[in-house]
Amino acid sequence: MPDAHPFTTSPVLLGGENRSGTTLLSVVLDSHPDLVVGPEMTFLEPQNLGPHILAAADLVAARLHCITGMTESATRSFFDPSWYDGVHFVVQCLRFGLELDDLRELITKVMGEASNDIRTFADRCRLINEIGEFRRVSTGARRWGMKLQREIIHVDTYARLWPRAHFLHIVRDGRDLAASHLNTVPDWGYRTITEAARGWLEVVSCSHRAAPPDRYLEVRYEDLVSQPKATLVRILGHLGLPWEEGVLRHAEHEHTLLKHPYGHPSAGSAGKPLHGGRLARYVEDLTRAQILEFEQIAGSELARLGYSSVQTSASKPER
Repeated sequence: MPDAHPFTTSPVLLGGENRSGTTLLSVVLDSHPDLVVGPEMTFLEPQNLGPHILAAADLVAARLHCITGMTESATRSFFDPSWYDGVHFVVQCLRFGLELDDLRELITKVMGEASNDIRTFADRCRLINEIGEFRRVSTGARRWGMKLQREIIHVDTYARLWPRAHFLHIVRDGRDLAASHLNTVPDWGYRTITEAARGWLEVVSCSHRAAPPDRYLEVRYEDLVSQPKATLVRILGHLGLPWEEGVLRHAEHEHTLLKHPYGHPSAGSAGKPLHGGRLARYVEDLTRAQILEFEQIAGSELARLGYSSVQTSASKPER
């Protein structure tokens, strides 16, 4: 990736494995008056990103009344598979608070400046930067934020392109994450404990090594929901932002994602007050054999992150 034209903006880029709490954290931070934070944008495919998104915007415009109340899975099935990524990108922009015409204008602008169909990685990131800046200006926020999800693996690449960005990596006990994938999102999540353990391990084991330490912060989901003030004081300090009591009451604020969820699978839970919920859900939702398999694959990272092992515990019965 070329480093010749780094962006001068200062986004807050959130990463984490799917079902780790990235949506919750994005909505909480969106409650800060200096921040406007949106969902993730999948922008690495297809090759001709600009024309593809423009065409997808037309598809969404024609069927918006149909998909407004659909679940994410139903929306996925509603469109031809070849259009899903483009449609998803457009829907994520709507969730972020853009209108379709806003998106069309930004894509046309970037295509003109890049003199191509938004093909290179740098030009794709330029589109994301334009979208973020559009929302920052329109809301009066000081900074914009967006989710990188698993792309946090490539944090060093994004850090070079955005030298003023801060990165937040929210991690969750991988065994709870596995239970969530297997029991909550079986249609698109991990199908086996082995897949979940290897996927989680990939995300949590390399990001912290590749990141610029002064611009990267690892936060545990469990700490966010059980010790919210201490955790958010730490996060805002990392971002150089003043404390704002409103982040503890994110459910009382209006967020574009919650106002226009378009079936987002985590919108409902992200709109509720911070609470511990079912921490350590894996104890009930996974068998002992599944837990041991996960720990055998990813036990070293569980330990590094402060999660206790149950390998020697007799409290988990065989099922």
